[in-house]
Amino acid sequence: MSQPQTATGHAPASGDVIPFRQAVRAWSGIALQTFGGPAGQIAVMQRTLVEEKRWIGQQRFNHALNYCMLLPGPEAQQLAIYVGWLLNGTRGGLVAGTLFVLPGMLALLALSAVYILWQDTTVVSALFAGIGPAVLAIVAQAVIRVAKRSLTHPILIALAVAAFAALVLFAAPFPLVIAVAAAVGWAVHKLRPDIFTRGNGHGGDGGSAPLIPDDVLHHARPSWRSASRILAIGLVAWWLPVAAVALLFGTGSVFTTQGLFFSGTALVTFGGAYAVLAFVAQQAVQTYGWLTPGEMVRGLALAETTPGPLIMVVQFVAFLGAYRDPGTLDPWAGALLGALLTTWVTFVPCFLFIFLGAPYVERLRANTAISAALTGITAAVVGVIANLAVYFAQHTLFAATRVHTWGPLQVQLPEPATLNVLALVITTAALVMTFVLRWPMFRILGICALLGIASLLLP
Repeated sequence: MSQPQTATGHAPASGDVIPFRQAVRAWSGIALQTFGGPAGQIAVMQRTLVEEKRWIGQQRFNHALNYCMLLPGPEAQQLAIYVGWLLNGTRGGLVAGTLFVLPGMLALLALSAVYILWQDTTVVSALFAGIGPAVLAIVAQAVIRVAKRSLTHPILIALAVAAFAALVLFAAPFPLVIAVAAAVGWAVHKLRPDIFTRGNGHGGDGGSAPLIPDDVLHHARPSWRSASRILAIGLVAWWLPVAAVALLFGTGSVFTTQGLFFSGTALVTFGGAYAVLAFVAQQAVQTYGWLTPGEMVRGLALAETTPGPLIMVVQFVAFLGAYRDPGTLDPWAGALLGALLTTWVTFVPCFLFIFLGAPYVERLRANTAISAALTGITAAVVGVIANLAVYFAQHTLFAATRVHTWGPLQVQLPEPATLNVLALVITTAALVMTFVLRWPMFRILGICALLGIASLLLP
């Protein structure tokens, strides 16, 4: 039976460092607040785990985030798996990662069914029209908090600004931005090794020391035997459902096609869902004919305003595609099978990447050169989150945007004539409640949701 861990306790690193039930409750609360894409999701985890519960220090949180940013797939969910693993071992990672996507999966399943039945989601759209601006306030708060805690040197500030400019002004590929930031961090360490080592204690990030010391958090000795076992189990779990639908319904069925296609996209989603959604939309609409371009846009809107990773939109795509081509199954049964299979092959690889790589990444914490490179990535991540915040703000407050090109510059700017006045009003209210009144997040989300529904009464 696991025992509670305090700042002076020394629970075994191989077991629970906090009571498992307490961890489950915490992850359940986080899962219900995961709106607003990766920026908002990372903000929720930082506020809950680093600032409120103080289960993990800022630098350890950043170290985990840096690794997740290097992986394909939804980095926020991978971060949840990683931190869950640090706190409660393998079962902690499984629970944290599963709960992270469960509310969004259930919500999107329900909304997909509503769309099929009525194809009129006025009330739902009004509800999310209120939640979207509230999420914008959460994201703004995230950028400020992460920047204050992570950008502790002018060089790191410059890296964050450069990453933001590269993404916003030059449409630079995300992997290139991260690679350059890592190289700069490594080079700075070689030239001035004292810069990134200042203030590396628990409180060096400007926040309170965590209640659980770093050396108490879960770790595992990396070995080829352990890695081989994790890889074998992960690959079987990933591909067994795909093989099963291929045997039951044939290799040409919509289920097999969706399983193979979305397994492939799970391996190329570097830089978040936005980087791969254009490819998914093109293939789903033009190649496979699972849905129309307008339906792809509606699915993206639903995924942006429900909890969980934005890549969850692939579940909506699979639901509609399998409903319209269920083969020998009832359309509703086919839709459910397609949606669940697609969700499975999209998120199971995340668990595999974390459980396989986390022991090695933890071992690298003692390597000062690698830590310096990851510190450079931390600064770039602030710029990435700021870029996501700008993107989310543009699509929340405006109905249309346009890409303007001046030589090498490529800037996406909103169309002023498409300003959503209602969204602007609710956003302003959310910002006041967040930064002036400092109300709790659930209250802000609830009030903004009610404002969105109340907008239906307007002429």
